[in-house]
Amino acid sequence: MAGVAKNLAHPASDRSRFENNPATREPPWVKRLILGLALTFFAVFLLLPLFAVFAEALRKGWDTYRVVLTDEDALSAIRLTLIAAAIAVPLNLVFGVAAAWCIAKFDFRGKHMLTTLIDLPFSVSPVVAGLIYVLIFGAQGWFGPWLREHDFKIIFAVPGIVLATIFVTFPFIARELIPLMQAQGKDEEEAAVVLGARGWQVFWHVTLPNIKWGLLYGVILCNARAMGEFGAVSVVSGKIRGETNTMPLQVEILYNEYNYAAAFAMASLLALLALATLVLKSWIEHVSRRDYAPVVEGKTS
Repeated sequence: MAGVAKNLAHPASDRSRFENNPATREPPWVKRLILGLALTFFAVFLLLPLFAVFAEALRKGWDTYRVVLTDEDALSAIRLTLIAAAIAVPLNLVFGVAAAWCIAKFDFRGKHMLTTLIDLPFSVSPVVAGLIYVLIFGAQGWFGPWLREHDFKIIFAVPGIVLATIFVTFPFIARELIPLMQAQGKDEEEAAVVLGARGWQVFWHVTLPNIKWGLLYGVILCNARAMGEFGAVSVVSGKIRGETNTMPLQVEILYNEYNYAAAFAMASLLALLALATLVLKSWIEHVSRRDYAPVVEGKTS
């Protein structure tokens, strides 16, 4: 463990040792070839499509771009996307922290089953998830007659969009926190309990400070996934323009109508969201490494 921690604290020395070892050193032409292939792939499959989105969105000028994004239907799609994310992310935050805390800190019957269920949205197609909600809450579904009698609509309405968004995004926070909390172990929490701390005091003053960067990282990924969800939402929304269209659905409708300028303008907002997510991700990784390095150095000294 001390050797691993030392390598984490001094990655530069570890890299130089790797380069100086004949068994692991590669010829310069191999490095250039691998680097060239990676940069080519990055440029063709990532940078070029991103450039095309913004170029097409601004092809008719800033005035057209502004008019498209201030259209009533576009504003409704943006507003609904933000509402769905604003509901789904806090709920998944609570669930993710609770599930990760239970799985990482306690042993109980059904622990492996809970871990498997958390990964369910990763293995089930979002379209299938949307169809499941239609089967349960649709007009001909299990609860359809009861919902109709009480004049409450889930499918083809905002509640269905929120439910679908919650389903496809709930693993992200839990999956970021579980390995982190398992690696940290239980020693600090047990020491706090021995010193007289209660459950919530242990969580707020011991557990939460240790997981804050992983938690923020999971929230960012969860939010990005919630705003960009298409498959499940397209099934349960009904694609009612100005009412149940989110930003990805609005892009599809505009593109199918051959309104390319409007479609790419809306797509550019989603691309900006992706870029902002990458910037925040990089910043969190930088800050977490900076905060972690002194701790590792202190343990290895």
